[in-house]
Amino acid sequence: MTQRISASSVSAVRARARMIERLREQGIADVRVLAAMNQVPRHLFVQEALASRAYEDTALPLGCQQTISQPYVVARMIELLAHGRDLGKTLEVGAGCGYQAAVLSCMAREVYAIERIRTLIERAKDNLRPLRLPNLRLKYGDGSVGLPEAAPFDTIIVAAGTASVPKPLVDQLAPLGRLILPLGSVDQTLLMVERLADGRLKESRYDAVRFVPLLAGTE
Repeated sequence: MTQRISASSVSAVRARARMIERLREQGIADVRVLAAMNQVPRHLFVQEALASRAYEDTALPLGCQQTISQPYVVARMIELLAHGRDLGKTLEVGAGCGYQAAVLSCMAREVYAIERIRTLIERAKDNLRPLRLPNLRLKYGDGSVGLPEAAPFDTIIVAAGTASVPKPLVDQLAPLGRLILPLGSVDQTLLMVERLADGRLKESRYDAVRFVPLLAGTE
């Protein structure tokens, strides 16, 4: 993965190392997740005015009433999905600026990242172009219906809150696949849905989180 080499980049490398140490202290233990988070230059995905805050453990505004998730939440969701397995073919719903998709691409065989806001998908393309990630595909579309033409997926990660689990996403989950999303309209909790070998679905709840709502359609 190529990076822009400059004094600011050197500073960013140091800030990223501090972020990784903080993630360890917060309980992120999967070395694959930590390596992926360390590999992706988060400062390239935030607005220039916020670049100095890129490695803080906080969500940052992207415009269009969207945010880039805080590093801990990104790491936590991916660690839960990757526990005891590989991510395989992965769908990300809510690509935003492209940051989480880049992290996923370091661990998954293939990543399809879908975004409903045209301004953001174009920004994500610009952000990701210098990184030249051959296993990542960006799609403009309605993430609430998934991406049936590329299904089934071993892993689905939803970066927006929803009051119920969208049936199209569950239908696109491969056998032994996992889906994680923030469930709830106001009070949100990370919900994992796993498709077991016999086809049954298993649900598990984890951390309290706060995400923007999952909306249908495109704009």
